[in-house]
Amino acid sequence: MATRAGIARQGAQARGDDLGAAELSRRVANSLHRIRKARGLSLDQLAAASGVSRAALSQIEGSRTNPTLAILWKVAVGLGVPFGELLGEQVDSRCRVLRSQDITPLRSVDGRVESRLLTPAGATPGLETYELRMAPRGILTSDAHVLGTSETVIVLTGALRMTVEDESFELAPGDTFHFRADAPHSYENRSTHECRFLNQIAYGTNSDL
Repeated sequence: MATRAGIARQGAQARGDDLGAAELSRRVANSLHRIRKARGLSLDQLAAASGVSRAALSQIEGSRTNPTLAILWKVAVGLGVPFGELLGEQVDSRCRVLRSQDITPLRSVDGRVESRLLTPAGATPGLETYELRMAPRGILTSDAHVLGTSETVIVLTGALRMTVEDESFELAPGDTFHFRADAPHSYENRSTHECRFLNQIAYGTNSDL
């Protein structure tokens, strides 16, 4: 039976999640509008480049929806910017701390994949680090990133299947997998337990990132 204290903690966490999602939605909306205008792209042009509908882009830019992980990846690819640039505000400081409680996770539509950006926005241009958690049968597919982009995946717990184009690799805890990410790829948890891994993305230097 749930205790009153337990219910109160769950309620506080839910409110915290809602507030975090609202703040994330606001930051994404501001970033999307700023980057799109800087590139001289209309919503229709960005829709064609990203594969995300004009209506969905308009909702995101108007902060009227909480975009999913897959949608934001597509938008970032369409804009030609690092994923994290859509999520965080730039801060000019010699030293920075990104508190765990301040990181709002992004989730897939089915809730089986959760991603947390561990790198403070703008900390290292062209380099981002993520922590991902995948429930059993969770899968995340990604379109090709800009030319020259690479990823390094480090499995912490569970089992992970990585597929790059038509080649698959089975990874176990402690394994490290490096690949060129300028090709379609996917991450899949085929086990009965949660899979947790780190993913570091180094974006191609020949883009305008």
